Amino acid sequence: MKQGFEIKNSDYKPEQKLMDDDRVKPNQKLEVLGILKEALAVFSKNFRFIIFILLTTLPLFVFMVYYESLLQRTLVETSNILRQTPLYVYEINYDSIIWQNMETIFDSMTDDFVNGLVQLSFLYLVPLHLLEFCTVIVTVDLASKIGQEERTMTLKEMIQKPIYGARMGGIFVTYFQVLILSTCMLLGLIWLVTNYSVWGRSPMFSLFSAAFYGAAFVALLTKYLEWSAAWNMSIVISVLEGTYGFQALALAGLFNKDSERRGLLLMLVFFVWGLGLRSICLCVGCNERGMDLVVIAQVSLFCLGHLLKWVACVVYFHDCKKYALEKKFDVEVGREIKAVDK
Repeated sequence: MKQGFEIKNSDYKPEQKLMDDDRVKPNQKLEVLGILKEALAVFSKNFRFIIFILLTTLPLFVFMVYYESLLQRTLVETSNILRQTPLYVYEINYDSIIWQNMETIFDSMTDDFVNGLVQLSFLYLVPLHLLEFCTVIVTVDLASKIGQEERTMTLKEMIQKPIYGARMGGIFVTYFQVLILSTCMLLGLIWLVTNYSVWGRSPMFSLFSAAFYGAAFVALLTKYLEWSAAWNMSIVISVLEGTYGFQALALAGLFNKDSERRGLLLMLVFFVWGLGLRSICLCVGCNERGMDLVVIAQVSLFCLGHLLKWVACVVYFHDCKKYALEKKFDVEVGREIKAVDK
């Protein structure tokens, strides 16, 4: 082999400052625990960041207290309706059982319950995600800046160069597309749970049917968590890279390639965190004394987990991008070596 070949790809500049860790070798990806450690390191790196981001999250926190209280009451009322409503279980025809049971459930719903359900849906789709959208932009932008700065940032530096105008609109387009995709997947999961609850009380419901619904739910949840990692990365890309819409989703899919398992496990951590907090409130019961304090504690922990999730998504994005660039660099070097050998 001839000596002294020249590497021509001078544009190769992986994001090393955020991922600068002697324990991470070239072409080696951070595992989920490493990503979480890096995310926590961003929080501990700048105390002003913690104060600023908590103040930014305050509107979301106040709204979430009201939203979670309404959600908990709705879930309890839904459980009571399904448990107390007499259902048809002796029909032979499967479709007949489903429709008759659904009609019985709808007849058991009061006007107050329906109004609360409509209100909850509106709060979820509009105010909640608008507040979350603003929080996500600030968190992602500052987390990336702090991760790449070798010194402590001042408060003035944190609020410099705000995101506005056409850039804000592009980020919102990406966020809206992700919202549609995630909502469709969640509706699919809710449909499986509801169908199981209605059909499961029939004597015709067999072990095979339970296995079918269980497998379908696990499969759909797995794909939801796996795709959520790429969807969240597309929002990070829109904030940091200026690529929006389907292009951001495509780029996220490219960076997330060969990292689906890590993304799945990372999203599973925060999914279990949120589900566990809501389950605690359900176990306590909405009518118990001190429930307001329980909801406030739950929302506080939920918001902290929400912030940590998006900082972790920033770390995950930089790690996936670094790995993709290193992989591309190695391929190009390999091609140049072969060309020199010839």
